Amino acid sequence: MHHPPEPPPSPATVTRSGPLTWVQQWHWFEHTIPSPRRVNPTPLADHCHVPPPATVADVHVALASLTARHEALRTTVDPLRPVQHVHRADWSPLPVDCVDVPTVDAATLEAATAALAARPIDPVRNPPWLARVLLEAGKPRAVLMAAHHVLIDGWGLAVLINQLHDQLRGDGAPTEASLHPLDTVAAQPPKRARTAEREWLMRLASNPTGVLAPFGGTDDGAGRHRLQHRSVDAYDHLDRVARRYGASPEAVVLAALAHDVATRTGEHRFLASVVVSNRARAALRSSIGVRALTVPVQIDLRPGAAFGEVVASVAAASAAAYRHGQWRPAELVAAQARMDRRRGVVTVPTIEYNCYSWPRDYLVPAQNTPPDGSATWISSTPDEPCDTLYVDLSRDAGVVTLDVTVGDHLLDAGQAVALPVRLCGLLRDLADGAECPVPTRSLTPPASGWWRAPHGWVCLTKVEDVLRGHPGVLDATVAPSGEGDEPHLVAHARTDPEVTPGDLHRHVLDHLDEVPGLVAPGRYVLSPADPESGRPADQSRTATGDTATLRVPSRPPTTDAERALAAAVAAIGPDSAPTGSCDSPGAVDMNRCLADHGVTLVAVPRLLALLHQLGFTGIASDELAGTASLGHLAAALEPLPPRVHRGGETSP
Repeated sequence: MHHPPEPPPSPATVTRSGPLTWVQQWHWFEHTIPSPRRVNPTPLADHCHVPPPATVADVHVALASLTARHEALRTTVDPLRPVQHVHRADWSPLPVDCVDVPTVDAATLEAATAALAARPIDPVRNPPWLARVLLEAGKPRAVLMAAHHVLIDGWGLAVLINQLHDQLRGDGAPTEASLHPLDTVAAQPPKRARTAEREWLMRLASNPTGVLAPFGGTDDGAGRHRLQHRSVDAYDHLDRVARRYGASPEAVVLAALAHDVATRTGEHRFLASVVVSNRARAALRSSIGVRALTVPVQIDLRPGAAFGEVVASVAAASAAAYRHGQWRPAELVAAQARMDRRRGVVTVPTIEYNCYSWPRDYLVPAQNTPPDGSATWISSTPDEPCDTLYVDLSRDAGVVTLDVTVGDHLLDAGQAVALPVRLCGLLRDLADGAECPVPTRSLTPPASGWWRAPHGWVCLTKVEDVLRGHPGVLDATVAPSGEGDEPHLVAHARTDPEVTPGDLHRHVLDHLDEVPGLVAPGRYVLSPADPESGRPADQSRTATGDTATLRVPSRPPTTDAERALAAAVAAIGPDSAPTGSCDSPGAVDMNRCLADHGVTLVAVPRLLALLHQLGFTGIASDELAGTASLGHLAAALEPLPPRVHRGGETSP
């Protein structure tokens, strides 16, 4: 989004338009984030075999039929506003091509699907999907499809692939109507939206997070592990457990993860980020539009509860999270960011859980892996550490596949390998009739250097490192204190005379999104450095106050970059003048984050476009959505490079 957007398609082809739904807004916002930094891969991709005697012409006819039936296949989005446009069925040629391959085996399909997924899809000007026919000796053997997540979700892609395969088999097109997300836009009453916001903020405010930190791992936390565990036995065990408790296999695996966290850490209340698909109603099961949403699920486990109670609790929490999450999620995220900044802690989910439909191309099976048994392989990379446990579940062709991504500071390599093995062992015991109650206390000692704060785990050394990074701080130590109504952190810092507790508090807040295990201390004790006398503590200055009462003074913009960012914020804020004007930038407080000014996720692309018009670039959407102050963000802005004329000379 650092370049001017291309014009959208001609309105002459548009049959109807409307706002993106609450689910699509998440993926539309994610589309504005540079691809290397996205959490969810986009586009999604999958494939199906072409049954004989279907021809390439049959594939084209089937795709044209599906395009006519599913409006999502001919929908585009606005680049700067959360708006979607449905086009006529013939508005664009089918985005399909053919590729000759020597043979269509499993390895070829995997590589070809990953290659198609890597091709960019422009949902602003083109259809939100791509298709590729693999030809072996001139005959079609497989069809690959990729879809943009703003308009088609993983479940929808699976529906689309299944319908394509059925038509190629001669079963004909489905007769039931296919609902488009525009059909459900009206069911978003603002009053219910605000009620849901308040409820979720209340839940998150009292929710301990980061409970995986005491799992252990290496001391340096310099990398992360990506591993995949496949088990044929677990497929049968999972089905039996799901039938036993009357729940979906996906809910059972999430319950097993929650049970494992409680067993390892002794925590019985924590946060999970879960992909939930609202397709319980029959009318939605054949819809390919975006219905699945990543929602924060608060998991509460009763110590001593049997596993059946765990499954019921997790399933109910997931359903409730989806219902509450559907109401204006952009506003909810902005409100949560404001709350996080006031508390001085970022709410980090313990578990990121998904059931995916995209190629897993970052792992290669080990040599001599038995095709009918369990297999585990692991890859350690010097990648950025992740402070959440990422678990993806797949059930394909009689095999349960668990993909795990985890940072060294959570689980080391051995612990990471043991996690899916332990989960499959739990499923086996449950399938054999065991109750597997939730332990009442942790069975694993916490890692050294971590302290259990009222709102989550804190790494004391990381808080000290961040404080030492502030200009004028010569040394800092952080320790928990039991004074007052509840425990809090106290920071003792030796500083230059001009450094204040407010400076340190603001500095820690600016790093909340960058450092896992970080929290703003509730009390700062400052000792001014006096190199001549060397007198320490008796001349110390003390300031107290918790993160809710510490007031950071307002600061207007001062530099050109700050004035440009302030002008863009003023133009898109809730009380701003019409879009395009940049009134009252001086009223923007550079010591506050974007959410503090009432700017929500759906306005971020417009803000970036305004910055570009004002001559600045260098920050991304996800940075704007965090808790960093505007002054901190403005420091990263860079002037746009001067334009070059056709003759190659640089303009003055």
